[in-house]
Amino acid sequence: MTAVRSHIHFVTGRLAEPSLRRLLEGLSTRVGFDYSVQVMHITVAALMTTPWIAKRLEVPSGTTRIVIPGSCQGPLDAFADVTDLPVDRGPADLRALDEFFGQQSRDLSGYGRHDIEIIAEINHAPRLGPTAILAEARRLTADGADRIDVGCDPGSVWGGVGDVVRMLVAEGFRVSVDSFDPREVAAATAAGASLVLSVNSSNAAAAADWGCEVVVVPDVPSTLEGFDDTIEKLARAGVPFRLDPVLEPIGFGFAESLGRYLNVRKRYPDAAMMMGIGNLTELTDVDSAGINTLLIGFCQEVGIRSVLTTEVINWAKSSVKECALARALVWHAVTNRTLPKHVEPRLVTLRAGKPHEHGREVLAQLAAAIRDPNFRIFAEGGLIHLIGAGLHLESRDPFELFEQLGAAGRTDVDPSHAFYIGYEMAKAATALTIGKDYRQDQALDWGHLTQPEIGHGPSRAAARAAETSAQANRTAASTEPSTAS
Repeated sequence: MTAVRSHIHFVTGRLAEPSLRRLLEGLSTRVGFDYSVQVMHITVAALMTTPWIAKRLEVPSGTTRIVIPGSCQGPLDAFADVTDLPVDRGPADLRALDEFFGQQSRDLSGYGRHDIEIIAEINHAPRLGPTAILAEARRLTADGADRIDVGCDPGSVWGGVGDVVRMLVAEGFRVSVDSFDPREVAAATAAGASLVLSVNSSNAAAAADWGCEVVVVPDVPSTLEGFDDTIEKLARAGVPFRLDPVLEPIGFGFAESLGRYLNVRKRYPDAAMMMGIGNLTELTDVDSAGINTLLIGFCQEVGIRSVLTTEVINWAKSSVKECALARALVWHAVTNRTLPKHVEPRLVTLRAGKPHEHGREVLAQLAAAIRDPNFRIFAEGGLIHLIGAGLHLESRDPFELFEQLGAAGRTDVDPSHAFYIGYEMAKAATALTIGKDYRQDQALDWGHLTQPEIGHGPSRAAARAAETSAQANRTAASTEPSTAS
């Protein structure tokens, strides 16, 4: 039986129509679907809401799916009374339709599965009060940590470790203790710590008394000296353990230390293993997301099912969140034997994917089509574009653009509107600097670090225009937008 070719009905606004049709002409052939486009009586598609669309939706016969602009607000169940067809939000920017349909073609059902435990260390815990420790444990857990590691200070014995562990356990946290001192460890395990970091020949004899799992490390990481002896001693005593050959920083044996993990896995194929990844994220001048993802990918392939991470240095302050996102990505890639690409955009915080551009022809069409007094701002081709009714100004320099605006005779830009334009052009300049997409009135995309856009209203001139437009259109049961999105 021949499969029925899908027919997708796209909903958009007037300004986006030419770009959408141009994209769909090639995309529909590559992906393999028929399509129709419904252009709503509204200039900017992002100003539509789902209830507003539902009242005006006209679905052609044979349609199998409906796609509305991704920036439209409102619940999708607003369509339940008007159609039984599936309704999806597309990308926030229609220029990302290629990538959107590439993702949709994959089977991402169940995405988010993982089997790597994240142990998040609270460093120098003895220097913090119980309230600060509890707050930090809650924050790390919210970011994805499975276990809270209480980091003790070497060279002294922390008398309060038992009380802190007892508090964390009572709050429902799984707790490990990071200390070589048998006295600190004994107090922590008696209070409920279920994992000890770490054990070598110096404290292995005491491990049988702790009644919990331990992490075995070598006496000398570069040679694995003492490693096998400690493992044998713990095995004889019936102490459960996981193995950590110790990751070394770049310049101090990094490559060889990775080799030791491979070697230990071959010699102990069934043993649980752990990797402390902070030796790389904390000690390398680079944003931590890429390092975390690479190391967790290594762990996924080798069968290392727990990682210890820290968030001390500023460039590694989001390591736990990055590890949580990365472990789902690498599980998906390794399990399904597929590239970890175009799956987890939240890990790309600096540049994101290829910038999308409208092109000069589309921008010229926008300038000719706009009738209201407000400005649309774009960042592409290395320039900031300020577009209004019959006006298209461009420059790399926002200050120069503002001078051009004055020279063009626009006298209706009051201080609040000028501040808004300056704020948006500053975002546009940032986007150009690092090759990001810029969308007016939307936050720049910093992956999982993205913050909600700072709310702002239109200028007083724009507000007056909006009210005038709204009054004129109420009788026609349509809304003409007065601000750009």
